[in-house]
Amino acid sequence: MSTLLKHISPLAPDDSGACSVLYEMGGIVVICDAGGCAGNVCGFDEPRWHFKRSALFSAGLRDMDAILGRDDRLVEKLVKVTKQVDAEFTAIVGTPVPAVIATDFHALERMSERRSGLPCIAIPTDGTRLYDYGEQLAYTELFRRFAEDGHEPKKGRLGILGATPLNTGLIYSDSLKEAAKEMGYDEAVCFGLDSGLDEVKRAAECERLLVISPSGIKAAEYLNKRFGTPFEVSYPCLSEDVKQSVSTLSGKKVLVINQQFAANALRDEIHGCEVDCATWFMLDKRYAAGNDFRIKDENVLRERIEQNGYDVIISDPDLWRAMKGHDAQLIPFPHYAVSAELSEIRNKN
Repeated sequence: MSTLLKHISPLAPDDSGACSVLYEMGGIVVICDAGGCAGNVCGFDEPRWHFKRSALFSAGLRDMDAILGRDDRLVEKLVKVTKQVDAEFTAIVGTPVPAVIATDFHALERMSERRSGLPCIAIPTDGTRLYDYGEQLAYTELFRRFAEDGHEPKKGRLGILGATPLNTGLIYSDSLKEAAKEMGYDEAVCFGLDSGLDEVKRAAECERLLVISPSGIKAAEYLNKRFGTPFEVSYPCLSEDVKQSVSTLSGKKVLVINQQFAANALRDEIHGCEVDCATWFMLDKRYAAGNDFRIKDENVLRERIEQNGYDVIISDPDLWRAMKGHDAQLIPFPHYAVSAELSEIRNKN
């Protein structure tokens, strides 16, 4: 019960993260559930649902189908969809239902490929972890299955990993491509955002990779090992209003809460203060400072705030409910996986 959330809303789960990576890839994505998890993805965790089309389906498993593990029923439905929707591959994303009945995802892949004639990838998420874990699985599996040999690196081409709405609050890649040009690159591809499977196939053409969330690190390491593509870590999409909100801070003890690389980037914008970073999500120690920490539950967050006596806390406003009773100055730093607030729309308003 230590992870029970008493004050804040549930955070985006791993199946939503996997769907976020796959959303624009041109495949048929089936969420292996009875309908509830698909509703959560489309209704709350996937803002592109209102702006961009995707072949995203619920398996619609009935009680007995789930209990008895009737994989043939799922594959039969999937094959029917492939005859009606043009797609380059199919994907099956796990939820608590297949996790409880110990579904064999590799068997589902083989059955689906034999029946449909299309490549199939299965993402063994279980709905109990957070979104970045699902993103990590999806990125890694995509490049493992579809990245092609024989492509030479193109000078000035940058590949960006981790650019999902859940990480950035962005539904288009324009601002990231502009940032890439400012960094000296002629061309940028944001894998999974305004790009599809062709860009994944030609991943070896990237001269360099930029990872903007910890969820992209394993995929970057895989591409580095396979193609020798170097990568770096950064977050070039901080909004101007967030930067301006911290420009006058001085002599304060500050806590920044967001996904790790976004929090690190904002820390670099704060001068003359002692700044720690924290995250509810993945924390890669290679990119963490000495006092950075991962928030395991609401009690840990309150204890750290009390122990360290922060003067300023910069986080998604939805987290402020868990900080009642503290006198720290609160500055908003939205994170879509926490509050479902889009940065692009917020900036326009």
